Amino acid sequence: MTSSQQSDISNKLALITGCTGGIGSATALALARHGCSIAVHYHSAQDSANELVSSIQSMGVRATAFQADLSTYDGVRKLYAEVVGKMGHPNVLINNAGILGKVIGPEGDIQDISIDLFEHTWRTNTGTGFLLTQLCLPNMLKEHFGRIVFTSSVAAGVGGVIGPHYASSKAALHGLLHWISSRHAKDGITCNGVAPAIIIETGMMQNPSEELRKRIPVGRFGLPAEVASIIELLVTNGYMTNKIIVADGGWTATGF
Repeated sequence: MTSSQQSDISNKLALITGCTGGIGSATALALARHGCSIAVHYHSAQDSANELVSSIQSMGVRATAFQADLSTYDGVRKLYAEVVGKMGHPNVLINNAGILGKVIGPEGDIQDISIDLFEHTWRTNTGTGFLLTQLCLPNMLKEHFGRIVFTSSVAAGVGGVIGPHYASSKAALHGLLHWISSRHAKDGITCNGVAPAIIIETGMMQNPSEELRKRIPVGRFGLPAEVASIIELLVTNGYMTNKIIVADGGWTATGF
C-alpha cells in the first residue's frame, strides 16, 4: 500500500466511542470532512447523537448512531456486532469513551476509593477499550489497514487532579497501545494516543477552577477541536505510530 493510500480515509469507516461528548463529536466532524463514514456511539445522549448524525449526513457522508453501555463487556460486544451489521467493519477505531469516577483531587485520601469503584473505572476506561480493539483487529489485519487511537489523559503521566483510579486507568492505556503498535506496525496498523488536560466544553470538564487555569502556561483551557485535530493527524498519517501526544497547553515539559 502506497503512502497516499495509507493516508486516504475517504472510503473508511470510523467507530468513535463517546462520540457525543466534546472531543468525540469534534473528531467525528473532522474525520467526516475527509469523507470517512462515522459510527456514532453514545450511552444516553440520544438527541445529541441524532443531531451529530444529521450534521455528518448533510456533508454527504454515511453516519449512524449506536447506543451501548461501555462500562460492561457485553455492551462492547453489542456495539461491535451492531456496527458491523449495519455499516461494516471499522477500519478506524477511536477509543474515546471514559469516566472520571469519584473526584478526590491530588490531596485526597486513597481510602475514599473503594475497590469496586477502582475496578469499575478500569473496566470502563481500559478494559472495554481493550476488548473493542481486540474485536476490530482481525478485519484490520485482513485489509492490511487500521488506525487505532486511545484518548488518554495527562493524568496518566503526572497523576492528575481526579484520583488514583482515574490516573492509573489512563496510564494502563499507554502500555496497551505500545504493545499493539509494536506488534502490528508491519501489518499496516498504527496505534497511538492523545493525552489532553483540562479541555472545556466537554461533559467531563465543564467548570474547571481558576486555579487550574493558572497552572497552564498558555493561560487558557483547551478546546475539543484542538484535540480532534491531533486525532485527525494520527488517523491520516500512516507513518506515525507508538506515540502519545500530550495536549495540555504546556503543563508538562514532554510526552510520556
